[in-house]
Amino acid sequence: MNSCSANTNRKTNKEYIKASCNVTTYRRLCYKSLARRASEIKADPKLLAHSALNTTLSAAEYTSRMMRDMSKIHSLKPKEAAAVLDCITDIHDSVEELQKSMRELDDANKDSDLVLQMSDILTWVNAALEDEDTCLDAFAGKALNGMVKSRVRRRIKKLAHLTSNALALINSYALAKTKST
Repeated sequence: MNSCSANTNRKTNKEYIKASCNVTTYRRLCYKSLARRASEIKADPKLLAHSALNTTLSAAEYTSRMMRDMSKIHSLKPKEAAAVLDCITDIHDSVEELQKSMRELDDANKDSDLVLQMSDILTWVNAALEDEDTCLDAFAGKALNGMVKSRVRRRIKKLAHLTSNALALINSYALAKTKST
């Protein structure tokens, strides 16, 4: 493939991602998080959903490590420590739900009941988003202020936005797949 053709494909793949991200709430984050994978996504809705879910899972795993590291800080106030510990559980649950979703998406179409598979995936990703929101709630209010709250909320919000985007892209893929079967 010549370089002109490769550049055209790369541009077309990025345009596909940008157009696909229009179904998401956080369009810029969607495009930014997926554009670097344009050559592997091509214009394939399943690969797009898979990449969005994989990106979200990686962010959740990173956030989980960050929360565990934060729990080891000895200068945390009691309320901060309790909120961090609650959040660790929430994010751990989120990681597990995203992992189940990844496995199920990898196996999608291998079973005969695609509708059930997509329903399970959407349920688990939605549950992951709810866990992230629960973590955010633990840091709401005036009792917790300062750097810990700021850092956690910033990180969890980004994770929740990635999860929301993945949910929208998976839903879009599921609707297209179930209409075609």
